[in-house]
Amino acid sequence: MLRAFLAVELGDELKRQVTLVQEDLKRRLGREASKAVRIAWVQASSIHLTIKFLGDIDESLIEPMRRAVGVAIQEHRPIFIPLERIGTFPHPREPRILWVGPQVRWEGSEEAQRLAALHRMVEDCCSSIGCAMAMDGRLFSPHLTLARVKEGAREVGRLLAASGVMDRPLFVGTLAVESIALIKSDLKPAGPIYTKLWQARVGGGGDG
Repeated sequence: MLRAFLAVELGDELKRQVTLVQEDLKRRLGREASKAVRIAWVQASSIHLTIKFLGDIDESLIEPMRRAVGVAIQEHRPIFIPLERIGTFPHPREPRILWVGPQVRWEGSEEAQRLAALHRMVEDCCSSIGCAMAMDGRLFSPHLTLARVKEGAREVGRLLAASGVMDRPLFVGTLAVESIALIKSDLKPAGPIYTKLWQARVGGGGDG
């Protein structure tokens, strides 16, 4: 068994820009936060767009999944997601996740609809080979996780509101959904170690 997920990886330049946003947030919160606040910042090399978390899967499913996902996404065109705001889950007043992603208005766009269709197709692929965690029914919300608030969520919410950083115009770059990768996650005390097992191209083709 191995722990894995399907994701879109970032190019080097976009990763650099996202890291700059992350570092700015870290400085802002670090200056004002009390010792009661504990935030786990995602390593720059690990930032990605999760398409589906798979949990623990049997290694025998790796190749069938590659074939199924590859066939499913070959009819799609690449999708482009503008990263234009900092957001939080579940609520700005008590955030547990800090992320960067598209504006709310983008969620009604044709690109967003195509991404939702791609996401549903990947879900169906996983179900077809007997690898499907329960879906929660929520609309797929593309975001890149920057940090997880472990303690002091209310204080972090107050600091974010006071800084105004979530209300400022922002353009980090555009995330191109041009391929989907199966990534193995090995949990370590210092953080997870990710290993790409295969990659399938949107529009056809694969990188093995």
